[in-house]
Amino acid sequence: MSADKTSNTGAGSMGAGAAGDAWLDSVRWNDDGLVSVITREARSGVVLMSAWMNREALRRSLREGRACYWSRSRRCLWRKGDTSGNFQEVCGVRLDCDADTLLLDVIQHGAGACHTGRMHCFFRRLRDGAWKEEKDHDEAPRPPDAESRLEHLALLLEQRRQADPAHSYVAALHRDGLDRILKKVGEEAAETIIAAKGGEPAELIHETADLWFHTLVLLAHMGLGPREVLAELERRRPPRDSDI
Repeated sequence: MSADKTSNTGAGSMGAGAAGDAWLDSVRWNDDGLVSVITREARSGVVLMSAWMNREALRRSLREGRACYWSRSRRCLWRKGDTSGNFQEVCGVRLDCDADTLLLDVIQHGAGACHTGRMHCFFRRLRDGAWKEEKDHDEAPRPPDAESRLEHLALLLEQRRQADPAHSYVAALHRDGLDRILKKVGEEAAETIIAAKGGEPAELIHETADLWFHTLVLLAHMGLGPREVLAELERRRPPRDSDI
């Protein structure tokens, strides 16, 4: 990779602060200044819990990269995992069509999200007119496959896009525009070819990772992501009994 890459990939670069608080004003806070939050495991899609946030909890969650909620019973901020160790690494946040519910994508660390020690809070299912608990083995997030890893990386890159370009390499690329991103993709493609010709597997892996990284940035800049590319590859997959 060229020497001009100076990346900041820490949680603090995730914030939306560069645009002020206008994004917070778009949320429809209730009369108590709260908004409901549904928290989802980013790798598996499992819904972990529901909670509440006020403006400061949401601001901190994005600034620090760890989920922070508002405790209605204790009437204070509650950063998930400070006591239990089961913290949540924030990957992204979405606002619903009515602007009164948030969807928080996280990576759950530790034993799980529920205070009972389970992975998620929704372990009771209505069956035959009664609430029945499900088994623990159905609750753990599945190990991330290649597709989910790419989706997770795309989420992180989208977060970096909203950061301060002075501190985020990805945000600076988007600020500089399409031509700058295309130049980087071209450079990394050339360096991948050189690494392959050199015959060093470690160098080829390194340069391929750089190429994939910048290609994901390009896709995001064009409003696309790995899901569309994987869908196209799936479309091209031949039937089992045919030659590729």
